[in-house]
Amino acid sequence: MSESNPVVQPGEFPGQRSEFFLRGPAGNIECISDVPEPDQARPATIVICHPHPLHGGTFRNKVVTILERSMRELGLRTVRFNFRGVGASEGAFDDGYGETDDLFAVTEWVRKTCGSDQLWLGGFSFGAFVALKAAQNLALGQLISIAPAVRRYGFEGLAHPGCPWLVVQGDEDEIVNIDDVVEWTESIEPPPELVIMNGASHFFHRRLMDLRGLLKNGVRAQLPGPVVKTA
Repeated sequence: MSESNPVVQPGEFPGQRSEFFLRGPAGNIECISDVPEPDQARPATIVICHPHPLHGGTFRNKVVTILERSMRELGLRTVRFNFRGVGASEGAFDDGYGETDDLFAVTEWVRKTCGSDQLWLGGFSFGAFVALKAAQNLALGQLISIAPAVRRYGFEGLAHPGCPWLVVQGDEDEIVNIDDVVEWTESIEPPPELVIMNGASHFFHRRLMDLRGLLKNGVRAQLPGPVVKTA
């Protein structure tokens, strides 16, 4: 954390980019939140999950940060957090089980501090798995899954979350097979919206700005109306 004494469990959503800890089931959870420009604000907050902790995944991953940026530019408040055992988050890797509990702790705080907002979830690779797991038990305005590692984790047993759902997959992904993702999305009823990015690898090298535009276009129709300013 950049602050010497970061706040633990803020009582309200910070009004500017902030780093802090939330209390989680395995100890403190390291978080970064940010807010849109006031004239762009929408009544929605997205919580974003990073890729696999044992393979270098953190909340500073470039795909995670471009997802955060694209949603903030659309007017959403954003929260990124490190799963247990990553960065300054306490605890140890738990194969997706404890990580889902970490996500629930973050969404509970968002519900308390932004009670009137729609809750959105997004995740990249392993983070897409954790977000979909949690979405089985949350009322969401939108789910975003980027390069979901459908053969590495237990995606097959997870149902449609009952909200608009965007899946983004690169056709040159060296880690997640595109055919597996296509087959998986077609097995879901109703199927999520699948957008395939041509020439994109797993980490979207040299395609991050294209990903930013794709994400914004992919969810724009689901945005709630602008925040109504009171006198």
